[in-house]
Amino acid sequence: MIIDLRSDTVTQPTPGMKQAMMDAKVGDDVFGEDPTVNLLQQKAAEMFGMEAGLYCSSGTQTNQIAISVHTRPGDEVICSELAHVYLYEGGGIAQNSGASVRLLQGDRGRITAADVLKNINADDAHYPKTTLVCVENTMNKGGGAIYDMDELRRISELCRSRGLKFHCDGARIFNALIATGVSPAEFGSLFDSISICLSKGLGAPVGSVLVGNRDFIYRAHRRRKNFGGGMRQAGFIAAAGLFALENHVERLNDDHRRARTIGEALMKLDWIKGCYPIETNIVIAEMVEGIKAADAMNALAGLGIKCFTFGEDKLRMVTHIDFTDEHLQTFQDVIAQTSQSKITETVSSRIAGMY
Repeated sequence: MIIDLRSDTVTQPTPGMKQAMMDAKVGDDVFGEDPTVNLLQQKAAEMFGMEAGLYCSSGTQTNQIAISVHTRPGDEVICSELAHVYLYEGGGIAQNSGASVRLLQGDRGRITAADVLKNINADDAHYPKTTLVCVENTMNKGGGAIYDMDELRRISELCRSRGLKFHCDGARIFNALIATGVSPAEFGSLFDSISICLSKGLGAPVGSVLVGNRDFIYRAHRRRKNFGGGMRQAGFIAAAGLFALENHVERLNDDHRRARTIGEALMKLDWIKGCYPIETNIVIAEMVEGIKAADAMNALAGLGIKCFTFGEDKLRMVTHIDFTDEHLQTFQDVIAQTSQSKITETVSSRIAGMY
């Protein structure tokens, strides 16, 4: 049995999702005539109390479109130094929007209103104009950390009082909402735009929806065209997103429970120094001194467990819809047999085999 914990993007469509895709009614979405895409956009927008939505191919695209609409070349975006929009979107803020970035430190990537206030530039020609604040919920590099709603309210109020736009990278937004019990509409009321990813915890094969008011989505639609993001009979994949929203949200609790169990199993090992607090479906484990994350990853791969490194001294494991309780039990059985000495032996054997 291969256990793939590299990401919640590795999932396969469920039988029900496949059937929904096959049964989808489609049309030309570039002409606005795909009924399934229109329904998905409407449903996502209504869930979060927004006026409209725009279906796109990825969360990177929805984030970059939002930033492009909210800013002008020469403006400045405030975000965490660990933010996906900064680290993992190919320099898109600079390339697509011509904006600079003010990076803030925070608690596992979560910034505060006080942080934002101190970093809003003065209205001075020497400085870029601060126009946008971006947050990520949950915070990937923070181990699936969830923003406190009161803090988000403070940031939202600050943005509105200072004329700034407020965007949420909601790559795993439903993980945050299920864990906290906050409704999508309550959450959406704080933001000017939200990127809602369908292909991570919700298990759809592709796609994200950008939501906001009608004027924002009108301009976002134009930017999607500029980005080459127009899709024709996209209803076949949009149907998977609709099915996910209707069937795969509540089950995220199972992913969170299994992630906590993984963390408990890892903490018993002599080669694990500790784990980040596990709030949702991401586990980040730190290696003890003398063990490199890449070596541990390779050793685990040899045992049938796939995961990713997070820097030189950390591993990331992510639970998802295809990681079942049976996989969890196998993981526990296999991981219990690993040790610091066995990882070292595996590395030595691999090096010896190179010569």
